[in-house]
Amino acid sequence: MEEISKRTVLNTLYVGIDVDSKKNVIYMMDFNQICLASFSILNDINGVGVLKDKALEVLKKRDDLQFITFVLESTSVYAFHTATYLSNNEELLVYSPKVYCINPKVSSNYRKSFSDMNKDDAIDARLLADIARVGRCDKLNPWRGSQLVALQRLTRHRKHLSDMLAAEKNYVLNNIFLKFSGLLTANSQDAPFSNVFGTTSSFILTDFMSTEEIVDTPLEDLVSILNEKSNKHFSNTEETAKLLKQAAANSYRLDKVSSEPINLAIASSLNCIRSFEAEIKSVDKSIMQQIKGLNDTEYMSLTSIKGIGKVFAAGIIAEIGSIDQFRNDDALAKYAGITWRKTQSGSFEAEDTYMTKTGNSYLRYYIIEAAQHVVWHVQEYNNFYTKKLNEVSKHKEARARVLTARKLIKLIYALMSNRSLYKER
Repeated sequence: MEEISKRTVLNTLYVGIDVDSKKNVIYMMDFNQICLASFSILNDINGVGVLKDKALEVLKKRDDLQFITFVLESTSVYAFHTATYLSNNEELLVYSPKVYCINPKVSSNYRKSFSDMNKDDAIDARLLADIARVGRCDKLNPWRGSQLVALQRLTRHRKHLSDMLAAEKNYVLNNIFLKFSGLLTANSQDAPFSNVFGTTSSFILTDFMSTEEIVDTPLEDLVSILNEKSNKHFSNTEETAKLLKQAAANSYRLDKVSSEPINLAIASSLNCIRSFEAEIKSVDKSIMQQIKGLNDTEYMSLTSIKGIGKVFAAGIIAEIGSIDQFRNDDALAKYAGITWRKTQSGSFEAEDTYMTKTGNSYLRYYIIEAAQHVVWHVQEYNNFYTKKLNEVSKHKEARARVLTARKLIKLIYALMSNRSLYKER
């Protein structure tokens, strides 16, 4: 085993790539630090094609080189396409390519061991190649950009489905109010159903043509219907039936001309809602498959926070990629668009301060949704949310929600960057 490992190290071409938004500087060396090529290319599809061709040329000239390793810094998004191309190129697959996107701190610390070394792009590229040569990438996971893109497609589609589900639920409430206003206006203690879109509630809304039918249905028959449709879910079905009758009696009455079209519209919307919910469940299963093996440590850091489930964690990972590309939690918050414009003049400071929303809308969605679930599970965040809720009179819920999300970003950054697990205080 040791002999195989040694032969792999000695027979590897090491390629350092100093990435910039416009160009990439390349340095190729063997294990003996002999420079085999040094050049620059444009950071585009044509440039990375030149890099691939040059690497193949070097490998074919040197029969002893059987493997290739590329090292780039995680510099914003500029390394993404280059890393993805090199890790998936069919011509390079013969040489078992490994692509590493490393934290800039790693290369910065490694540079400190060469106190008299100048700094320019070519030297930076050489340092990156040497980092792989001395084995500092061995404990890192190789780049899996294609997997990240696939995960991102799924998590973004899930948000799309969730948005459509929310829109359809908001839309159908108007028609439900027209048909069965008492179902929506009843106080929580007098409401027959905790979820108006649940299976039993949906049946009542579509199977009974009018509220008069509910009022006229004998109580024992209504109890039997509720038991059958809910699979005896209610703790006191007779009491639920009475509340349903009361809500129906308190509702406005529709004329016969309106009843059938509104019933049709409600049934159609409820079918759409069930379809969206089924699709979201299907996408969730695919997300769980796609996240496997991708940024495992950072993913575990996220899921260690109570309330951040596997799907929300996957959504955050899909948009962040690696936390190493952000210098601090402020940079992450800015990327998510969870920052505020300050409105101040003299001694006056406005109570309304508007969130910028100029960042990544998908990351913002998953962090805010995750924050709401964390509030339900972690006392510290529940206390913080409640405090912020009571500080102002305007936009209380929205303000408390995004401020809690900003607090969560600080925790997310700390845990992911330190590769640590959350411990509740």
